[in-house]
Amino acid sequence: MAEKAGTQIAAQSVGGAVFRILSNSVLRKAGIKCFTTICHRFFLFQYKAAFFPGRIPVTAVDHPLDREIPFSSRWVTVYLDFVAFWVRTVGFFLTRYGRKAIEPAADFLSSMGRLYCFASEIYRKNLSTTNRPFCPKPRFVMIYAADPHLLCIPSLHVMIVIRTYTKFRDMIRKMGKEDENAGPIEELYRGALDITEAILYVKQHSVNCIPAAMYTMTCFEPTLFGEEEAVLFASHLFLRNGSPEKSGDIREYIIARYRRFLEESRSGGDWGEPLLRFLKDPSEITRIACRRRF
Repeated sequence: MAEKAGTQIAAQSVGGAVFRILSNSVLRKAGIKCFTTICHRFFLFQYKAAFFPGRIPVTAVDHPLDREIPFSSRWVTVYLDFVAFWVRTVGFFLTRYGRKAIEPAADFLSSMGRLYCFASEIYRKNLSTTNRPFCPKPRFVMIYAADPHLLCIPSLHVMIVIRTYTKFRDMIRKMGKEDENAGPIEELYRGALDITEAILYVKQHSVNCIPAAMYTMTCFEPTLFGEEEAVLFASHLFLRNGSPEKSGDIREYIIARYRRFLEESRSGGDWGEPLLRFLKDPSEITRIACRRRF
């Protein structure tokens, strides 16, 4: 199970963070817009697609390496923390820096809504899913009810946690407060890695979804999540004791697939074209990236 890198941000109250957001007019406006965007772009859009199938193509994006990652219900708590993860971060930032934090925190909130809009550029053209085993435990039943499981590529879970640690670090650097926030920055980085691993352990995503999300984040804001940062992030996945036996293969695949998306994007055209090409023929990706092992 994941080990906490720190508790400064984890100790923040989600309720307290929401109260702070709603208590300020600038933050409230950004927060409400973010919330409505999430409801529209994720929940309403996905349920509409589930209730009226056939209007948008759906691609299964499972990968052979998914079989090397055992299903583990113990990771569900880490997985379900992905929303609270970024809300607590806003609360911590506001608590530590007060009025100076309002404008950057509002931008942080707005950017979360923009993530959903950005990812939906792919979803509205091609949906994606994976083989998700059923678990009768209450938390999993809740997940299955809330998520029809049609928005796998790119993974918004991974996009959100990457955005949280990179945006927080950027805000701190701009304030000249990086040294005094080394602990919280590391805590967020480790938390992002934990949640990324958790989505694979609870089978909410395939390993294919990770590089797709990383590539999307590079397109979204390359100055915060460029190729070097992305490769470093992927190289730190599944390093703890008890990780899958083929963790090295998983990391290697994620990095290779990310770089392939990036290379394809350099030929010109819209940023989403490499992902849409993949969704039309995911088996082609398996051949290229796994030809030595499968």
